[in-house]
Amino acid sequence: MGQQADEAALCLVVFDLTASLQATRSTGLNLISFLCSITYIFGENDMRALVLIIVCLFGSTANAQQLKEITNSIGMKLVLIHAGSFTMGSPEEEEGRQDNEKPLEVTISKSYYFGVYEVTQEEYQKVTGNNPSQFKSPKSPVVNVSWDDALSFCSRLLEMPGEKAAGREYRLPTEAEWEYACRATSTTAFCSGNVAVTLEDFAWFGESPVSESHTVGVKRANRWGLYDMHGNVCEWCLERYDVSPNGTDARRKEQTRGWAHVMRGGCCNFESTSCSSASRLITTKLEAGNVGFRVAMSLPAKKAESVPSK
Repeated sequence: MGQQADEAALCLVVFDLTASLQATRSTGLNLISFLCSITYIFGENDMRALVLIIVCLFGSTANAQQLKEITNSIGMKLVLIHAGSFTMGSPEEEEGRQDNEKPLEVTISKSYYFGVYEVTQEEYQKVTGNNPSQFKSPKSPVVNVSWDDALSFCSRLLEMPGEKAAGREYRLPTEAEWEYACRATSTTAFCSGNVAVTLEDFAWFGESPVSESHTVGVKRANRWGLYDMHGNVCEWCLERYDVSPNGTDARRKEQTRGWAHVMRGGCCNFESTSCSSASRLITTKLEAGNVGFRVAMSLPAKKAESVPSK
């Protein structure tokens, strides 16, 4: 009876310490200090403590991963992007820089989920019942979709039974959300560095004008686990492109007026400078063979966070 009581007490202490590790991870409490605490309490030869530590840590890690990435009812993967601040745009000395990329300090006030990949042809087919892409390939990005088509996809996706039951709200990303996720803490022209040669492992770019898009996820992901943010296909953003007479920057907040729309990321037919993190393509909302999109998903208000991504 006494041994069972000791084991029960041991379980409670290890559980509490593991919970503390999970809750305070961002403040600097790490695995080493956690293990030192256990060793001090139970002695370095207590195998029961060691087993429980491993079980608790693996369990908490699995739970953390579930929160960090989700797979929805149509198999689409989305990763959690934490709120934070960054410098949007590019410095004057960056090669290929355009005048509409002036640096701007931006705060992403709410966390959100973002598609790990561009919306694929098979995902688009599942939701809408058709595939407008000229070159059919289920794992390649859907293209020939207008801005209105992309918005319609988001609306229809959130109305699907599995998504509706989960309370998920899909939309296009704002320009700021898109660039924040693309940069993934980088401050260079690309997530990989400042020169095109560093981009080759991460992006499809610089190909023939008649080249078709490529299967998603073949190249390397950026630091936050997002693929093909540079190149492959251009991606619609939520805003309309409009700069008011008083100089308010169109990137500061969602714009609801203006004739043009913004696409980001460039495509496989563009040179590297047009695929940079800050590059902005201004166009009408009509479809094109090198234009696709990826979705963002808002967190419910009670789950929104204000912790920068690591």
